[in-house]
Parts: sequence; C-alpha cells; structure tokens
Amino acid sequence: MIYRENGQFKTSYPEDQQIFPIAQDRVFVVLLLLVSFAAVPFFASDYMFRAILIPFVIMAMAALGVNILVGYCGQISLGSGAFMAVGAYGAYNFFARVPDMPLLPALLLGGLCATAFGVLFGLPSLRVRGLYLAVATLAAQFFADWMFLRVKWFTLDTPSGSVSVSNLQVFGLPLDSDVSKYLFCLTLLVVIALLAKNLVRGAIGREWMAIRDMDVAAAVIGIRPMYAKLSAFAVSSFIIGVAGALWAFIYLGSWEPGAFSVDQSFRLLFMVIIGGLGSIMGGFLGAAFIVVLPIFLNQFLPMLAGLAGVEISTAVVSHTELMIFGALIVWFLIVEPHGLAKLWSIGKQKMRVWPFPY
Repeated sequence: MIYRENGQFKTSYPEDQQIFPIAQDRVFVVLLLLVSFAAVPFFASDYMFRAILIPFVIMAMAALGVNILVGYCGQISLGSGAFMAVGAYGAYNFFARVPDMPLLPALLLGGLCATAFGVLFGLPSLRVRGLYLAVATLAAQFFADWMFLRVKWFTLDTPSGSVSVSNLQVFGLPLDSDVSKYLFCLTLLVVIALLAKNLVRGAIGREWMAIRDMDVAAAVIGIRPMYAKLSAFAVSSFIIGVAGALWAFIYLGSWEPGAFSVDQSFRLLFMVIIGGLGSIMGGFLGAAFIVVLPIFLNQFLPMLAGLAGVEISTAVVSHTELMIFGALIVWFLIVEPHGLAKLWSIGKQKMRVWPFPY
C-alpha cells in the first residue's frame, strides 16, 4: 500500500512529463544513488570492487548502448564487441600519442571513434534487416578482430599486440584505488543513463520505436528511416565505445584484441534479452544477472557437490554456467520476452492495486 499514488496531482506539463512521475520512485532512486556513492565505498571489499561492482557498472553501460540499438530501434547487432574494441583502442591511441591527454577526453574521443565505426557498419541496415543485418554486424566483429591483431599501428607497434595504461588521473586526482575507479565509472554511468533516458523519451526515441514496430508505416507518416537507423547506430556505438574504453583502461589495465572477441558481443546481447528489450532498467538488471550469476555458480556448485560427496571440476562449472544461460534465454523468450524489466513493472503494478486482484 505504500506504493499508492493517492494525492499526487500533476498541475503542469513538466510535472506530468518528468522521468519519475511517482514520488516513491523518486525517493527510491535518490536512496539508491546515496547508497551507491556514499555507503558502498565504505563497506565493500576489494574483491567486491574488482569482481562484481566495477564489471557490473561498465557492463551496464555497454548493455545500455546495445539496448538502444536492439531494443528501441529493433536493429539486431552482433558486433558490440567490435564497437567496444574500437572505443578502447581509439582512446588508447589518443591517450598515448597526444602529449598530456587527459583521461576523460580520451574516453570520449574513443567513443566518437566507435561512433564512426558503428555508422559505417550500420549502412547495411538501410537495405537489409533481421538475420541479414545480424550477419552484417557480425562481419564488423571479425573485421575488428583482424584489424587490431594485424595492423600494428593501433597497438603502437607492440610485437605481442598487448597494450597497457598506467598513471590514470581525472582532474588531477589519481585513479589508483578500487574505490576511485568505481566512483569514476559510476558517475559516467549515471550521466549516460540520464541522457539515454531523455533521448528515448523524446522525438528521436519515438522515431526509433516507430522504426522498430513497422518501418514501412514509419516512413509513410514522415519518419526518415535512414536518419533514424543511423542515429541509433551512432548513439549506441558511442555508449558502447565509452564502455569499451572503461573496460580496457579501468578494469583490465592491460589487454589484447582477444579481450573483445565475439563472446563479448553475445554476452552483451544476452544481457539485453534477459534484462528486457526496450528498457533502460533492463540494461542494469541484465548486467547484474550476467555478472553475478557466474560468481554465484562458481561458489555454489562446488559447495553443493561437496555436500553430495561428488568432486566437480572447474570445466563442469563453466559448462553448467553456459547451459543455464541458454536455458534462461529460451525461457525468457517463451514466457516473458520483455525480460526482468517487465517482471519488475508487473510487480510495481500489483503493488499499486494491492490487495485487489485487478
């Protein structure tokens, strides 16, 4: 009953169009931000930062970018790992080649490099769609793998192809601790999520959703398919590129092209499917699920096998994780295609009318 809207009257258009029109949602978001920024840095351990929190924040940003393209615009993409790689290597080249290049502009320039790469490989979306578009974006993944492995210029002529960064600073403050890295990534995530939420609520977001639902009808009512599709590729690639740069600079520190393989693209697509297509919340829920589940299985399955007196290897745990991922994807596609975000929405709706059954 605490989720009722009784007495919450909207007396102006800005009040009616705000991101969180229900007061309880605003309070929940404010409390969540306070906990994330103020409480978590004091109570989380180093293992929590390195294994869960930092990967979750970065992957949530990447899933947010994928959801804009796949969920809101309906353009199937299997090249998200390539966009992450372009963002990472673009930011690295700006950071290493330009003297005294600050970290934040380097990350944004890496995102712009991913934008150009995404628009280039988004051109086939003007002629093909569905499975054919998925194959076209998969070609971007293979092309990026070949480019960063064979063209030594991108890795500053490093023989092994592995590159690394160090002495990272933001506004003169060093990013040498797990807490500072977490807060930096979380701040970027909050800013990008807020901008993305406003985009999908505006005119350009409605164009994306019209193209997703029926592109022919959208063209009939005056929406330009070329502009809508390429803008979705541009915005999505920028967000994924910034996430890829953060993944390389903040989480990995030292990486090679194999860090952004096709497995990363499928993992991001799984996050969007499980979290919920066409939902900003879905990116967060999917990233939390994909990041936390492997850690839970790695801890729970050996413990369960030990209680049963059965010895289980790490390979079996890894294969079990993949099987559970596949089973969950099939289950969500059949039972709830809109994913965890839809379940969250249904739960909120039931709280609004409880204890009545309708």
